[in-house]
Amino acid sequence: MLLSGCATTLHSNVTAFNDWPAADLQDKSFAFEAPQGANDTLEFRNYQALVANQLTQLGFHQAGEGQQPQLMVSMKYFTIDHPVRVIQADPFDDPYWGPGFGRYGYYGRFGYSRWAYRPFFYDPYRFGPRYVSEQIKHQYQRQLRVTIDTVAGRKLYDVTVQNTSGVQATPYVMPALVQSAFTGFPGQNGVPRTIDITIDPKTPTVQAANPAPKAN
Repeated sequence: MLLSGCATTLHSNVTAFNDWPAADLQDKSFAFEAPQGANDTLEFRNYQALVANQLTQLGFHQAGEGQQPQLMVSMKYFTIDHPVRVIQADPFDDPYWGPGFGRYGYYGRFGYSRWAYRPFFYDPYRFGPRYVSEQIKHQYQRQLRVTIDTVAGRKLYDVTVQNTSGVQATPYVMPALVQSAFTGFPGQNGVPRTIDITIDPKTPTVQAANPAPKAN
């Protein structure tokens, strides 16, 4: 649906744990933990930029080269494809469409013929539709986890976003997952929430019903 030009609403399950200081941090400079091995890709770094943008909107700022950050941000994500085999009866071969109606002809009491009857008995109400189609539908399960720690190792924020949809392309979904991770930051500790965000396929932006407020 995304590629066809229709906006799509993604429903994400979000759970955040935080030990955020009662008095807000004076220095909100941060840096990302460097991705390791196979995770060090352009795609991964692009998603880091999405996280950085959300943090900037909350009053944080990314430490420049040579500067000592006060916070370390870590990000992990994965996608699992769950193919589902779907068997569907041909609706034109369904007796509930009306007595005797079929895709290629006419059901008679004594059988099926393109134009009339045959001398054998076939009852679609008894035997069910004779034409079925098989399809493979994909459901993509995604999880995003973002953590914020002090450089001394104190854990401040740990959020997990889970989403399952039929959208194959992760780059279309990730902006919504990242925004969901920081909606209502830092939020209630350990309380699961469902966050709905609408994606416009024509632009890389997302629209949330309840945008994340800025931290004090």
